[in-house]
Amino acid sequence: MSRIDRRGFLTGLALAGLVPSQVLAQGLDRRPPGKPALDAARLIGAAGLPGDVAYALTDTSDGHLLQGGRADEPVPPASTLKAVTALYALSHLGAGHRFRTRVIRAGDMIVLAGGGDPELSTDDLATLADDLVAAGVTSPARFAVWGGALPRIEEIAPGQADHLAYNPALSGMVLNFNRVHLGWRRANGAVQMSLEARAARNSPRAYSVTAAATDQADLFAYRDEGDRESWTMSRRAAGGAGSRWLPIRKPELYAGDVFQTLCRARGLVLPTPEVIETLPEGVELAGLDSKPLVEILRGLLKYSTNLTAELVGLHASGAPDLAQSARRMQAWLVVQGQGIGFTLADHSGLSPDSRVTARGMARLLAGPGLAAGLPGILKQNPLDEDLGTDPSSAGQVAAKTGTLNFVSNLAGYVRGRNGVQRSFAVLCMDPPRHQATSGQELPSGVLGWTRDAKRLQRVILNSWGRA
Repeated sequence: MSRIDRRGFLTGLALAGLVPSQVLAQGLDRRPPGKPALDAARLIGAAGLPGDVAYALTDTSDGHLLQGGRADEPVPPASTLKAVTALYALSHLGAGHRFRTRVIRAGDMIVLAGGGDPELSTDDLATLADDLVAAGVTSPARFAVWGGALPRIEEIAPGQADHLAYNPALSGMVLNFNRVHLGWRRANGAVQMSLEARAARNSPRAYSVTAAATDQADLFAYRDEGDRESWTMSRRAAGGAGSRWLPIRKPELYAGDVFQTLCRARGLVLPTPEVIETLPEGVELAGLDSKPLVEILRGLLKYSTNLTAELVGLHASGAPDLAQSARRMQAWLVVQGQGIGFTLADHSGLSPDSRVTARGMARLLAGPGLAAGLPGILKQNPLDEDLGTDPSSAGQVAAKTGTLNFVSNLAGYVRGRNGVQRSFAVLCMDPPRHQATSGQELPSGVLGWTRDAKRLQRVILNSWGRA
C-alpha cells in the first residue's frame, strides 16, 4: 500500500469510528528514527591510518565507558599529560597561587631571587630594574642570582636534540621560557649572528650565550664553556636570513646577564653576576608576582609549553627531581581513585617513559577533571588550528592535543547537539615509525601522518557529537 493510500485508509477508519483519532495522529506524525552514531571502530577502519588508535568515550555522570577500542592499551600521552599536571597543580597549590620574583639586598650584595615563575620575561626584569632605580638603590659590591626555589635540571628530556627550544634546563630562575632568540643574515659573504633575550618591549643582547657559523655536519652543536654557553650552526644551513629560538642551559647566568644590562641602561651598575646555591637573609628591595596559577595553566593548555608543565609539577610535588615528582603525581592519582592506566615519568609528556590509557584519561577527565572545572580552561575546538573551522561540526569540543613524532593524541570533552557533555580520549600512534624517529626534528612523513590523524579525530568527535 502506498503512503497516500495508507493515509486515506487510516482517515477512513477514523471517520468510521474504528480508529481513535490520537492513534491516527501518531501514525501520521511518526518519523523514521535518527541514525545512531557510527561506532569509532568503523570510522577508524575506513580511515586506514597507519598504526594503532586507542579511544574511549565516557559518561561524565558515572564514568561508564560508552565506546572503547584498545582502551586499556598503554601509549605515550604526549602533551595530553599536561591536562593531568594542571589538575595536580590546582589540587596542591590552588587556583590563586602566584610565584614571586624578588630582588634582595644582603649586606654588600644584591640578589636576583627566582621564585620559579614559568612566565617571567625580559619585560618583567625591566620593571624590577625600574623599581630599583626609583627606590634609589646604589651599586653593590656583589651581584648574585639564586635559582634554588626549584631543583636544577639540565634538560627536560635528555634524548631530544640539543637545539630544540622546547627542551631547556629547569631551575627556580626562569627567563623567557629559558629560551634565547638567534637571528642570522649574510653580509659580504659572512654569516652575522645575534642573540637576544627577546620580549614584547625589551630585547637586550644576551652576553652569556655565543653563536657562530662553522663548517659542520650537524645543524647545531652545543658546548658548555663554564661561564657561558656556546652554539655553532652549520654555515651551509645559514642561507639568507633567518631566526629561531634556542634553549638555555644556564638559566641563572642568563637572567643575571640580562638584568645587569637592563639596570646599566637605567644608570644602575651591577657587577658581573655570580650564581649562589643558598639564599641569604636580606631585605626585599623589589618584587613581582606572577599571574594566578589558573591563568598560567590556561596558557599551558593553550600553548603546550613543556617548561611550564614541569615547573608547576615540581612546585606542586616539592620533589628534588622530575622522576620523583612524576611518581608523586601518580600517587596522587591513586588517592583520587584514578591510578589505573597511568605510568608517569614527567609532567609534560616529553619523556619516552610516560604511558597512559584512553580509558584512564577519559575517566580522570570525567571525575576530578570535571570537578576542578577543567573544561573551562582547556582550549576550545583545538583541531581548528590545524584543520580549519569545521562547518559540519556536530558538537563543541574542549580538549588538549598531544603530538610527538608519529603520535597524535586528543583528550577532553565533547558536548553534543543535545547538550550532553562526555569525556573522551583518542590516542593515535604508529609505533615503528615513532620509535625510529624519537628525538628527531620533523622526520620524513610525520606532517602528513599527523594531519591524517587529526582528521580522523575530528570524524570520530563529530560522530560522538551527533549521538
